Amino acid sequence: MDKIERPVATGPFEEGTTGSPLEEPIVAALREVYDPEIPVNIFDLGLIYVIDIGEDGDVFVGMTLTAPGCPVAGEIPIWVRDAVMPVDGVKDVEVEILWDPPWNPDNMSDAAKLDLGMF
Repeated sequence: MDKIERPVATGPFEEGTTGSPLEEPIVAALREVYDPEIPVNIFDLGLIYVIDIGEDGDVFVGMTLTAPGCPVAGEIPIWVRDAVMPVDGVKDVEVEILWDPPWNPDNMSDAAKLDLGMF
């Protein structure tokens, strides 16, 4: 995958913003990856900041973690890559951990907050 300039992360990824037909199945795949410490998928936790989909099928996922000391920080990017690679039309996946902006509970979707009893 060629390194290209990536969009700047400003917070959780908003669905419907890439214009790519691959976005929906990629988001669905990301919703199958769970944080092992919190019973909510990483997409609804608000850990996914950037999904950049190239016309050639190369996908960049910029994500954060709930805390810098996350015990599975080295594994989650592998789980993300393994989840997205099987999506039809995806050629390659690059995953990068981003620390800016830092994650906070406001990043979570309403569904995640409801699941965790925060509503």
